[in-house]
Amino acid sequence: MLRGRPERELAAWLEAEAVGAAKAHAAKEQVRVDPGAAGEPERKAGEEQPKEPAPAQPRAAEEGDARVPPRPPPTLPMYQAKPASAQGLSPHGKSRSKSRSCKRSSDRSEEYCSPRPVTVDSSKARTSLDALKISIRQLKWKEFPFGRRLPCDIYWHGVSFHDSDIFSGLVNKFPGMTEMVRKITLSRAVRIMQNLFPEEYNFYPRSWILPDEFQLFVAQVRMVKDGDPSWKPTFIVKPDSGCQGDGIYLIKDPSDIRLAGTLQSRPAVVQEYICKPLLIDKLKFDIRLYVLLKSLEPLEIYVAKDGLSRFCTEPYQEPHPRNLHHIFMHLTNYSLNIHSGNFVHSDSTSTGSKRTFSSILCRLSSKGVDIKKVWSDIISLVIKTVIALTPELRVFYQSDIPAGRPGPTCFQILGFDILLMKNLKPILLEVNANPSMRIEHEQELSPGVFENVPSLVDEEVKVAVIRDTLRLMDPFKKKRENQSRQLGKPLASKEEPSDSDLASASAGSANPEAHLPSICLKQVFPKYAKQFNYLRLVDRMANLFIRFLGIKGTMKLGPTGFRTFIRNCKLSSSSLSMAAVDILYIDITRRWNSMTMDQRDSGMCLQAFVEAFFYLAQRKFKRLPRHEQVASLIDLCEYHLSLLDEKRLVCGRSATSGGRPPHSGTPQEATPAAQLAEGRPPPCTNGALKLSHSRHALS
Repeated sequence: MLRGRPERELAAWLEAEAVGAAKAHAAKEQVRVDPGAAGEPERKAGEEQPKEPAPAQPRAAEEGDARVPPRPPPTLPMYQAKPASAQGLSPHGKSRSKSRSCKRSSDRSEEYCSPRPVTVDSSKARTSLDALKISIRQLKWKEFPFGRRLPCDIYWHGVSFHDSDIFSGLVNKFPGMTEMVRKITLSRAVRIMQNLFPEEYNFYPRSWILPDEFQLFVAQVRMVKDGDPSWKPTFIVKPDSGCQGDGIYLIKDPSDIRLAGTLQSRPAVVQEYICKPLLIDKLKFDIRLYVLLKSLEPLEIYVAKDGLSRFCTEPYQEPHPRNLHHIFMHLTNYSLNIHSGNFVHSDSTSTGSKRTFSSILCRLSSKGVDIKKVWSDIISLVIKTVIALTPELRVFYQSDIPAGRPGPTCFQILGFDILLMKNLKPILLEVNANPSMRIEHEQELSPGVFENVPSLVDEEVKVAVIRDTLRLMDPFKKKRENQSRQLGKPLASKEEPSDSDLASASAGSANPEAHLPSICLKQVFPKYAKQFNYLRLVDRMANLFIRFLGIKGTMKLGPTGFRTFIRNCKLSSSSLSMAAVDILYIDITRRWNSMTMDQRDSGMCLQAFVEAFFYLAQRKFKRLPRHEQVASLIDLCEYHLSLLDEKRLVCGRSATSGGRPPHSGTPQEATPAAQLAEGRPPPCTNGALKLSHSRHALS
């Protein structure tokens, strides 16, 4: 019937039909969406509203997955009328031409379509669940509180990396972090750095590990007292496995240690007690600062701009035999002081027994204290502590997630407990792998009857830390940034972008975080890497250690691996035979295996390797200070291994091409090694070898 009409009349007829249908649909939509609009009679009270049929949508594969956009209503196949789309007429509140644009030219506007919400598995969140739920709600992400059959983007664990098996996505724990921040392991890691840089690491109290160093502890205390009879120290004993103040007590003399008979079953750390802390309202307090370790390689550290200050509940007096047992005077642990009758719950951030750290800084600032200097010292403490922890963390990481195997990306929030001395110098007390993220506290309504009451101070600090950690780890963040950049570029097509394309681009590039406050986490590394990279000597030793481990997944170096390290780095000589190397390996490994509780693998652990490395550095570079000895030996090892790698690369290329590899034992190669033997680092060779440290960088 229509085939005989002229084409011009056909086009006019089709356009009129489409416009008429669109106007009728718009009128129907207005009545459905705005029943109270002018012209619609009011319904009588109790009259049942007519039900609107639910629009049919394809079902997503899984809740929280990318949703399929609703299909537009059937349209005529030819001469689609543009005025209907220009008027913004759309079923279910969505532009018809926008939907067609995504399908018609996906190569041009695919990047503008909004990504699906980030999915978070909170089934293992435990005590941080409430703060996590609030954070996810603020971010408008998708939570799976009971887990999910399909993989999630982010997994939030409450205790450790091994809460469940994960093969993709992101998880908020590093393997080995719980072991690394235990009191004994932390003390050993910081002690290694104190041996290299004693002035840089004087923020950690002098420590002894019990029972292994009990005799050393007794001897050193006696020696200091003999030299200075007026010295009357106080020591604090902390069980290695203790938490929340459990088992901590003060002593005045080594003979007062209570656990001398059972230390073997419950090892501990004993430290010098800080007798002159900064007081506020005559009370001792400490700072709980939240630190995000975003990445190990490359190292990325963020520090929260606010934290918590936990107060004792009894006025402070310097320790003497009559008040050593007053835990509410000397111990700042919240879990202890909450049981004191003097504990004050407050909704104000500047009063009570738990306050924000920012309120403390404001109070100090009003007294003329240089707050920038305080913050600078705290940030320096955090960076140096993380640098001390990362070498062994990398060994744990390669053991649980070997290179080349599927595994998640890790990040973690750490809790740093810091004490300010009277002179405002920060002192590191301990690091918590699982800082409490609870946002409520127990309140006793009547004897023995408790109720969980929201804590506004906790919520203000902790929700911000979790929310902004998720924002920094957002797996779709780069995609949105690319969308924003694409808006400023012309579309890769000869035709002009349609109104629907521009609308789609505007919707896709809208900042989903516009309603959120600024991020409360400040990057401190690599931002300040230039000031601290010279401290990363043990990291470079860990690179050597991991290289010679051999088997993926192991954490200890066998005798063959140690011999290969000595041979490849050319450390043996007439004065250090391979037999002497074997004896060195056996002696150090046997001693460290007797001290550590982990007997899963036999062999040399990283800390034993570091001790052997110190010994080799002292033998080869006797006249240099300790840190320069170690840096020079690292340079020497890296130099020889670079030559070996280059030689293997050339041999591999020659084998592929069928040619003969050039001889690499030239006099020019021996010259840098000879320079290192004299205490001078080798130069770069043809730009191929780049040594990351030199002596002048350490001075």
